[in-house]
Amino acid sequence: MTTRPARPLAPWAALALAAALRVPAAGAEFDPDVFHRLVERAARDWNATGLAVAVVRSEELLFARGYGARELGQSDPVDADTLFSIGSTTKAMTAAALGILVDEGKLGWDDPVRRHIPEFEVKDPWISREMTVRDLLTHRGGLPNTDVFWYGRDPDMAEMLTRLRAVEPAYSMRAGYAYQNVMYATAGEVVRRVSGMPWHDFVATRFFGPLGMERTVPLLALTRTRSNVASPHHIVDGETVVIENASVDAVAAAGSVWSSVREMSRWLRMLLADGLAADGARILSEAVVEEMFRPQALVDRAQFYPTATVTRPKWITYGLGWFQQDYRGHALDFHTGSIDGMIAIAGLIRDEDIGVVVLGNRDHVEVRHAILFSALDALLGPDPDEPPRDWSAELRTLYDGLAEAQLEAVAKRRATRVEGTQPSLDPARYAGTWEHPIGGSIVVTASENGDFRLFLGPGLQGPLSHWHFDTFEVRWDARWRGEALVTFHLDSLGRPATLAIGETRFRRATAEEPEDGPAR
Repeated sequence: MTTRPARPLAPWAALALAAALRVPAAGAEFDPDVFHRLVERAARDWNATGLAVAVVRSEELLFARGYGARELGQSDPVDADTLFSIGSTTKAMTAAALGILVDEGKLGWDDPVRRHIPEFEVKDPWISREMTVRDLLTHRGGLPNTDVFWYGRDPDMAEMLTRLRAVEPAYSMRAGYAYQNVMYATAGEVVRRVSGMPWHDFVATRFFGPLGMERTVPLLALTRTRSNVASPHHIVDGETVVIENASVDAVAAAGSVWSSVREMSRWLRMLLADGLAADGARILSEAVVEEMFRPQALVDRAQFYPTATVTRPKWITYGLGWFQQDYRGHALDFHTGSIDGMIAIAGLIRDEDIGVVVLGNRDHVEVRHAILFSALDALLGPDPDEPPRDWSAELRTLYDGLAEAQLEAVAKRRATRVEGTQPSLDPARYAGTWEHPIGGSIVVTASENGDFRLFLGPGLQGPLSHWHFDTFEVRWDARWRGEALVTFHLDSLGRPATLAIGETRFRRATAEEPEDGPAR
C-alpha cells in the first residue's frame, strides 16, 4: 500500500467532516459474491445488453467481471477485458495530459489559450483574449454547447477553430456552466502544440504504456486492431438492435478512448495513489493530482444528473475532468461517458482509496449509476442513519418516469401537426445548399423519382416527408437518432430563403432555380 501524508481538508468538505468521521478509515469488508449477485440482478432488471464492472481499493483490484453479450445474436460474452468506449471519462485523461506538461514547466493551468493557439477566437473579444487552459477543462468559458460542429460529421480541428469565431457567449465567462466538448478538443490541440505530439499519441505514450493498459486505444479507428470489442446497441421501435459506432475521433480529447474495466482499474489506482503507477513509477505529481480534483466550477442542479433527486447532494462542482458531489459525508469524484450505444461511469472516493468503473454497450442504460452507488455502499459499509438502499429499484423508478415524460412530450409535439396542408413548392424548389456559420452546411436534394433528402453529415442524413405547411420531417437513416423537423421560410417572392432546424436558421447558398414561379 502506498504511504502518503493525509490530505488537507478542502473548505467545501468541512460540512461533511462529522459524517465522514463515522466511517471506519479501512472501509467495510467487500464480498465479491454478494456484489456479483447484485450486479447480475441489476443487469437483468435493466435489460442491459452487456456490462463490465471493476471495483478497486487502494492498490487492490477487488472485483472485475463481465455480464451479458458483446453483441446480440453472437455467443461471445463480455468479460473484464472487453473493450468499450469510455466516452467522456476520457476528459480526465486530457486534464492529466495537460498536467504532465504543467509538471514539465511547459505550460500553466492559467495560461491564455492564445499563448499556445494564437488563432483561437470566439465572437466575444474579451473571451478570446482571456480564455485560459483551465477554462477549457471546466465548462465555464461562457460558450454554449457546440456539438453541432462534430456530431454525425467529420471536421478537423482547423475547421472547428474557424467556426468558433462565430460563437457568441451564452453567459458571462466563469459566471456559469455549459457542458462543452469542443473546448476539450481545443485542450487536446494545446497538448499537440506544446508537446509536439498528437493528443492520441501523447496519452498512449504517457499513460497507457506506463500503466500496462496494453489493449486500450485512444481512437475508435484503432479498435480494428483489437479483439474482444463490444458492439453498440440501441432500442429502435421497441427492439434492442446492434447499431453503428458513432465516432468521437473529431473531438478525441473529449471522449474517444476505448478500454476495459481491468485496464481502467489501473488508471483509477494510479489516481488513488496520487500519481504513482503500480510499479512505483511517477506518472503525475501529487500537486497535479490534487489540482485535478480541486473544485473549479459550480454546477447548477438543473444541469446535473437526474440522480441528484435521490442522492440529494448539498453541493455539486466540477474539477478538471470530474464531476463532484457529497455522498454519505464523503467527496465523490465521478464522470459518465455516453455515445451512441455505449455507456460508462467512473467514480472515486479518494479519502477512502476506493474506485468503481462500469462500462456497457446499450445506449443510456442508467444501471451504471445504480452499480456505482451500490459498490460505494458496499465499500463504505452500512450507514448508521439510513436503511440499506436498493439503488437499482430506486433509479429504475426515476428513469422510467423520465422516459415516460419524454414519450409524452413527443406525443404532444405530434399532436400539433396540422392535417390536410400542402407545401408551397415542389420538392425541387427546396433543393440546394444551406449554410450557417456555426451549424455548417446542409444539402437538400430532390430527384425525379421523388427521392427528397437532407444531408447534414455522414451520420446525419435521411429522407424528408411532409409534416405540415412548409415544414418537413427528416427521419435519420441512423434510426436510433430519431427525427427532426425542418422548416423552409420563403421570401417576399415566394422563394425559399432560410431553412430552420430547431432554433438554427440556415441561409440558402446555392440552388437549382427553375424558370417559372412557385409551384403549388
